[in-house]
Formats: sequence, structure tokens, C-alpha cells
Amino acid sequence: MDRGKIKGHAALWTANIIWGLNAPICKSVLVSDDNPGGVDPFALSVYRMAGAALLFWSISLLLPRERVAPRDVFMLLLASVFGIQFNQMLFLWGLSLTSPIDSSIIATIVPVLTMLLAALFLREPITWLKAGGVALGCFGALMLILASGHATGRISSVKGDILCIISAISYATYLTAFRNTIVKYSPVTTMKWMFLFAAIVALAIYRKPLAAVDYAALKPRTWAGIGYVVVCSTFVSYLTVPIGQRYLRPTVVAMYNYVQPVVAVLFTVILGLDGFGFTKAAAALCVFTGVWLVTRSKSRDQMAPRPPQH
Repeated sequence: MDRGKIKGHAALWTANIIWGLNAPICKSVLVSDDNPGGVDPFALSVYRMAGAALLFWSISLLLPRERVAPRDVFMLLLASVFGIQFNQMLFLWGLSLTSPIDSSIIATIVPVLTMLLAALFLREPITWLKAGGVALGCFGALMLILASGHATGRISSVKGDILCIISAISYATYLTAFRNTIVKYSPVTTMKWMFLFAAIVALAIYRKPLAAVDYAALKPRTWAGIGYVVVCSTFVSYLTVPIGQRYLRPTVVAMYNYVQPVVAVLFTVILGLDGFGFTKAAAALCVFTGVWLVTRSKSRDQMAPRPPQH
């Protein structure tokens, strides 16, 4: 494996370990019947967009300036809509209405959608190895989530589930339709523009929920959760995912979604809130084997006929 791919896999491991802890932490921050002192999901969306925009633009001042073509600025605006605004805002809204287990199950469709959309937008072949890897990883993730169902809330909502599904579709679209623009520039450059657009939209639309938060009543653990969501789940993760996009195919990037429930389960086991038996071990093995199979599947370039040697 070349150094670029190693860097891409390391970046995706970092992002998805962070995201594996994101759903339970977000749920503890968001306002609900069990947590009346929490934060409105739209206000949390503004914190994510504005906070990440400030961090990316601050870091960009320390780096060489990278010029972005006007057409690509427009493409980054569209990428922001699908990769950040629809994806994150709808996810937080949906999570506030439904259970973390529902949102985790719905997230398992992202690699499937990404495989199909990569075939549509990027002409990536759907090989038996790739399809088998996606199916095996999906099976392992679902088995792991369902086996750990007692460890999370069971309050479901059709509206919340639909919002999470739209969020998943949006993210899969971002990974495929805008890949060629994302890999042109450094992660800081792409993300500073994408989050700037997202922050402007979020501040314009969600001023009222932002002003309605009783900041004096927020508990220290809520502030800590907000800090994790803004700095880790948003800034660090969105800094590392473009690195994975640069060196790895979209379906491989999306397959790392299946690592998130593994991380969440291991976290609950470490805290002593759950056990780790044969079923969960087998499910985790399915996830990692599925990711490996997709990584080993052939790309479009590898399957293209080579010119005869003279």
C-alpha cells in the first residue's frame, strides 16, 4: 500500500472514531423531554457551522494562500449544501426527534448509496467484490447496532427517521458528485469556503433558535458536549475526510461509516455500560472484512483496458 493510501485510511479512522462518539454526545446536548435544559438542534447547527468556519479561516491565515477558480467556488457552495447544511442540520434535527439507535441504523445506508451514486457520477464499476464488501459491512453494522439496542434510547419517530434518511442521501451525494472539486484543493481551502457558506445560511435562517437559548442555565457538561461537537465532530473530522477523499475512492470513504457503531459499542464497554460477547465480535469482524474487501476491489482505472505494448 502506498503512502497516500495509508494517509487516507489514517484520516478516515480519525474522523470515524470521532463520529462514533458523536451521536450519544449530541443526544446528551440536544433539548428533549429527558433533557429540558439542552440546546435546540438548530442552535447547535449554528454553533457547528460558525465555529468550524472561524477555525478553518483562522488556520488558513497561517498557510500559503490557495487561489480557487470562480466556477469551483460555486461548486463548493453546492458541496456545502449537500455535505454540511443538509447533512448536518437535518441529522441534528432528526436525532432530536428519534433515538440514537435509529439514526445509527439509517447511517448504514450511506455506503450503499455512495456505491450506486459513484457508478452514476464517477462511472465507478460495481464489482462483485465491492458489492459483497458493502453488503457484509452493512450486515455487521446492523447486527452490532441491534445487539446493542438496549444500551441506547428506544424512542423512535417517523419524522426523525425520515430527516436522518435525507441527511444520509445528502452526504452520499456530496462524497460522489463533488469529489473532483474537493480533491483539487487542500482540505483547509475547501472547508473554509464550504463552512463559510454554511455559517452564513445557518445564521440567516436560525437566528431565533440561537437567541432563544438560555445560556446562563446551560450546565458545564452541556458546554463540554458543544465543544466536542464543534471542535472534534465538525472541525477535526471535516479536516480529515477530504484527505481520505483525495487518496481513496468514494465507496471506500463511505465504508468507514460502519466503523462508527463499532467505536460506539467499544466506548460503552469501556465505561462498563455494555458487554462484548461473541455476537458483537462477529459483527465487528464483518465490518472490518467488508471495509477490506471494498478496499481490495478494482477501480475504474484498474479495469480499463490497457493499450497494447509495442
